[in-house]
Amino acid sequence: MAQQKISTPSLEARHRPSGLNSRFTGEKSGFTDYVIETRAMITEARVRIGAIDLEQASNGNSPFQLKPAPGYPPGKGKTYKRGVLLVHGLTDSPYFMRHLGKFFQEQGFRVMAILLPGHGTQPGDMLDVSWQEWAKAVAYGCDRLAAEADDLYLAGFSTGGTLSVYHSLRDKRVRGLFLFSPAFGISPRAAIATWHKLYSWLWPRAKWVDIKQDKDIYKYESFPKNAAAQLYALIQKLHIALRKRTLSIPVFAAASADDSTVITPATVQFMAQAAHASNRLVLYTTDIGKPVPNIAAGKLELVNSALPAQKILSSAHTAIVLPPTDAHYGASGSYSNALHYFPGEMEKYDACINKPRSVLQGEVTEQNLQAGTMRRLMYNPNFAALKISMQKFIETLP
Repeated sequence: MAQQKISTPSLEARHRPSGLNSRFTGEKSGFTDYVIETRAMITEARVRIGAIDLEQASNGNSPFQLKPAPGYPPGKGKTYKRGVLLVHGLTDSPYFMRHLGKFFQEQGFRVMAILLPGHGTQPGDMLDVSWQEWAKAVAYGCDRLAAEADDLYLAGFSTGGTLSVYHSLRDKRVRGLFLFSPAFGISPRAAIATWHKLYSWLWPRAKWVDIKQDKDIYKYESFPKNAAAQLYALIQKLHIALRKRTLSIPVFAAASADDSTVITPATVQFMAQAAHASNRLVLYTTDIGKPVPNIAAGKLELVNSALPAQKILSSAHTAIVLPPTDAHYGASGSYSNALHYFPGEMEKYDACINKPRSVLQGEVTEQNLQAGTMRRLMYNPNFAALKISMQKFIETLP
């Protein structure tokens, strides 16, 4: 049967800037007020474009904070001993950091999670945002957290990992890092992603890499070229900074060798150059026997990411920070990622959406796609083991 083909969706209101969320404006707010103000902004932006499930969208996309679980000793100079700032990834939201937040809370951390400008409202807010605005949000979060905790840590997913390392090189208060699928390298094609500005006033669609349905309530599916350009610029700034200064604080990192979004060898190289004795890299791979250069055996944990019994071909960029039990992205979650089939292969797209348990899962690689109809893996089947690895790392911290 010939596969149904439909045209790419047209630009709609959500593809224009809301005017509310391209700059970071929370500098003068306490963190509780910042959360309240951001929730109101998200709701207003989504009301304007006729979005539904406003409470769910606000809850998942908003910044959040958690106090440590009972039983942990207080700080010496501050209210809490340790605090961690959670920084989400590109086109994502704080929802992706919720399970990590609970883990850190259980480990005695004061937890704060920020929303990066341009995110959480509508995809069009990414058209004018700059990475410097993201960096301002991270700096703000660190200032608020450092006022309450003796020791400051950063935990970042994807672009959030890049921002966390960048900030740590500029802020001596940062005592350690937790990095998940960090973006230390992406396609050089992202460097020319802003060339669209020369002609996009004539052809607005030129501003976009992908125009999708945006059905996911916690992550943009449409992807503007400016987002790629800003991430590429941030990565270049980070590499310049790393050439000037060696990172000496403890680093925990987790990544997928099959990642199709970022260049995982750049993460391996970063961890090989990081100096602290407590450093640890968890690498999900389908080739356990393949050597990982320049990483000492005691600092490396290889995890088999191919789980045939669960129809999982490999891990993925998106499959690190969420457990199988997640109600939205988990094994029985309400969302299935089949964007790689939309709009050109709608028969496969519909199979992933309507019968998700009957299809394969993994990273969107050529090899995996040849294996059969596949949705992108959005959860970590080894999340429980990841928490144990992080706990062991935390036990080595001063």
